[in-house]
Order: sequence, then C-alpha cells, then structure tokens
Amino acid sequence: MRLSKKVIYQIYPKSFYDSNGDGIGDLRGIIEKIPYLARLNIDMIWFNPFFVSPQHDNGYDIEDYYQIDPLFGTMADFDELVQGLRAVGIDVMLDMVFNHTSTQHEWFQKALAGDSTYQQYYYLRPGKANGEPPTNWQSKFGGSAWAPFGDTDQYYLHLYDPSQADLDWHNPAVRQAAVDIVNYWQHKGVRGFRFDVINVIGKDQQLVDAPPDISSKFLYTDRPIVHDYLRELNAASFGQHAHDITVGELSSATLANSVAYTKPENHELSMVFNFHHLKTDYDHGNKWTDRPFDFMALKKIINDWAQGMADAGGWQALFWNNHDQPRAVNRFGDVDHYRVKSAEMLATVMHLLRGTPFIYMGEEIGMTDPHYHQIDDYVDVESHNAYRALRAQGHSDRAAFHLVHVKSRDNARTPMQWTAEPTTAGFTAGTPWLRPTNQAAINVAAELDHGEIFNYYQRLIQLRKTYDVISDGDYQPLLLDHPQVLAYLRGTDTQELAVLNNFYGRKTTVEIPAEFIGAHVLISNYQREVAGNAVILQPYQSIALLRDK
Repeated sequence: MRLSKKVIYQIYPKSFYDSNGDGIGDLRGIIEKIPYLARLNIDMIWFNPFFVSPQHDNGYDIEDYYQIDPLFGTMADFDELVQGLRAVGIDVMLDMVFNHTSTQHEWFQKALAGDSTYQQYYYLRPGKANGEPPTNWQSKFGGSAWAPFGDTDQYYLHLYDPSQADLDWHNPAVRQAAVDIVNYWQHKGVRGFRFDVINVIGKDQQLVDAPPDISSKFLYTDRPIVHDYLRELNAASFGQHAHDITVGELSSATLANSVAYTKPENHELSMVFNFHHLKTDYDHGNKWTDRPFDFMALKKIINDWAQGMADAGGWQALFWNNHDQPRAVNRFGDVDHYRVKSAEMLATVMHLLRGTPFIYMGEEIGMTDPHYHQIDDYVDVESHNAYRALRAQGHSDRAAFHLVHVKSRDNARTPMQWTAEPTTAGFTAGTPWLRPTNQAAINVAAELDHGEIFNYYQRLIQLRKTYDVISDGDYQPLLLDHPQVLAYLRGTDTQELAVLNNFYGRKTTVEIPAEFIGAHVLISNYQREVAGNAVILQPYQSIALLRDK
C-alpha cells in the first residue's frame, strides 16, 4: 500500500493500558488491545520511546537504545507485539531520539570519567572568562542550555533538560552509532522511524552567542548540514528498505526546508511534522499564555503548507494531537457544547488533506484535557519548570497554574479511558501514574456502544484507502477569506473533492462552486444535504462533496 493511503496511530505506552497493575502502561497491555487497534483499521503505530531511561523526560532521555525498559516489559514482549500487530496488518514505528542522550547513558558516563573518545560525542566547551556559560543559549525547558560537566572547567550543551546531553553530529562515530541503532531495530521487524527534534542536530562546530533580541534557536535549527546527515543516515539504514516509513519532528522549520527533507529524490525522510498551526493560540509566540486561537492565521498556515508542499513535491505528516500538545478539541473546538461535532470536524480537516494522517490515542473517542486543580497533579518536567518560571515572573499561584493547566503536555498524557471506572478509567488495576478525570463521560466502552466519533474515524480512514482523490489528489485553496470556514479542493484527472469545515458553534451559509451543484456528499458529520448552490453549515459541521470530471 502506498504511503499516501496509510493512516498512522500514535501510542504513548506509559498511558495506553497497564497489564500488571503497577499503574504504568506496558507492552503486554498494548498486546491485549490489538483487537481494538485492528478495528480502527490503521496501518502503522508510532510508539513513544520505551527504551531504558531514567524517565526524567518520560523516556526522551534514553540510557540504552538497544534494550526495553523493564518498566514497559521485555524484549520477548516487544517481539510478540510486533508479530501480533503484523498478523492484523499493522506495522511498527519506533521513536528515535538522536539529538541527545540521557546523562546516564554509557557514552556520557565514560566522558565524565575522562575518556576523551566519548567526550567527543558531546558538545563540551569551556565557560567564558567572566564565569558565565559558553554561550547565552536558552534551554527549551527554561534556563541556560549549558550545565557544568562534572568537576571540570567545562560545560555540556543541553537544549532540553539538563539530563539530556546534546550529541555532536560532527563526530562520524555519533553518526555511525545512529545507523547501527536503526539497523538493529529494522532487523527486529520495525518498518517505521520517527526522529525526534531532528532538525536541531546541525549545530555549528563553533558555537557563538545569539545577538540581542534574537532567539538562540535560529543558530541551530534547520542548518544546511542537517540534510547531509539525513542523506547519510538514509543511505546506510532505512533507505535500503523501499517500503520503510520515516517522519521527522521539526522545530520551527521553514516550508522550503520541509520540502527538501521530504522530496523523494533527495533521499532524506518520507514526511515531516511541523507545529506552526499549533501555535496560533500563543500570544506573541509565547506558549505559556491563554488566548483564543487566531482562526485566520490557522487557515493561512494550513493552506500555505498544504499548497507549498504539494506544489514543490514535499509530503506532510498531518496531525492535531500528540504527546506534547494539549488536546486539540479543547483548543480549536467546543468541548462544553459540541465536543462530538468538534472532534469530527477537526478529524475531517486533516484526514482529507494531502499528506499522511496521524491519530493520537484517545483522539478517536474525543478525549479532552483533564480537570486538574493543583500543580502537583502534573508530572511533566516542562510543566513544573514553567510553573516556577511563571511564579518568578510575578504571576499569582492561581494565574500560573491556569496557564500550565491550558498548555501542559500532560493534558495529552492522561491514561487512555477504556471504561467509566472511577479513579482508573479501566486503564489499570492499580493507581494510575497520571490521574484521569472525565472517564465517566468519555471512554472506549461507551463510544463503541453508542458513540459516533470512532465510527466517523473508521469512515475517514476507509475513504483514504478507497479514493485516489483523497490519497493522491492535488490541493487548491477555497474560501480563503471566509471568517469561520476552512475549505479546500482536492483533485485528480477524473474526480474533484470540495471540503468545507465550520470552525465555530454558529451556523453559516456557504456558496459552493458551480461545478459542485448536485455533487455527491461523500461524508458529513451531520445528516444534511446540499440545497442548490449553497450549504448551511451547522455548528462544527464538515462536509465533503465529490464530483466526477
């Protein structure tokens, strides 16, 4: 099956299903839920890291790339999981964290012990003469991006948590280690790889201060050498297998670079995630703010990327949700009055676009952010760092908590809600590592029994597999100036599809292109037909009209 017809599901293993009652999801729990995953008709599952890790950043601080963390199970469990999923037509995608390792990794520990070979695996630099760190770069988790390297006079670079030391990709040994890791997991049947923050691996050998009023991220993001590194990795590992799928997570990426990463003739990646559309509810680029999303900005970003990637031959990974984002239905829908229709509308937007759709676990039943009331309800290191920083900036306890509440990564990490069971949501026989709060209203059992969101996702997935106009059609914008409707056209030589999506809880009338008068309603989340040359879109309605050319 072509990449364009595939749909990928994301599982955060710690939160999917706990088989042994310790409160933490595990591989055997996923094995138990294979029938559920098969029912959705997905083609591949991206698993967040379950390698050996101190878990300072929920597994993105890897201590051993070759072993399963006992927290999640054994290698035998993994092998059984791969076989069980393959038996129902689902492949496995693993998360490769190659920008940094845990400071507990053998390489970093050897470097600390004075081994000069392994000291060259990391960015070690002396401090400035005035005692300050080597550069003024800021960590994405807050504070300086430098930490003292043992009892030496040097510092090591960590763009993220201090427990995550950045690898120096200028060192051929680091690049070869990445090749070896990918090839090891390929030999174990893995057919997909997601590369974490991969466009920040291209830092210069000479690191300098960021100029005043310029973010340090521009000194290390999307540097030209990243393309060289990816081509090298491709040629020596996954590129040797024609049907393997790769996706790069990009930080602040440009459209031009995203095209270059994904054009087939460049032999780099299959597709990329970008996050620009998920920053339209940031205030002046600041995540830790609370403001309504800018709909017209959202429309422009989605259109610019869809058209830009299509025109230049690039390929997008399409998504609203993942383990690092609050639930999209909370951000771009109305969970209080139109949760179901909001969830379906958002799904329609992405699944009918040009690209490969990703579904984050729980999205297919309309899961929402949890109702937490105190900072100790959160586990995420970024959330606690942000809370402390907000308090230090003068925010009251209540105000700081509110901003964490609306933007925390833990909003997406609450356990999968299998049943309405109080305190556990059917996720565990023990105490969940992160507390669910609204499972009485939203859970898999109820959704499969009498809900409509899961069925709607099934229909969208089947449509992509059935209609070439969805999987392989071109893209054209529609109604760019409409204040509450996001619309677009998809087309092949034989068919054309018009997709209309109302992003608000009020009706609106939309005039459809003349050629779509009398067109077939391919899918809609309301039972309403088109009358003449106009359609009255209900609150959060999506409708797709198909015509033959």
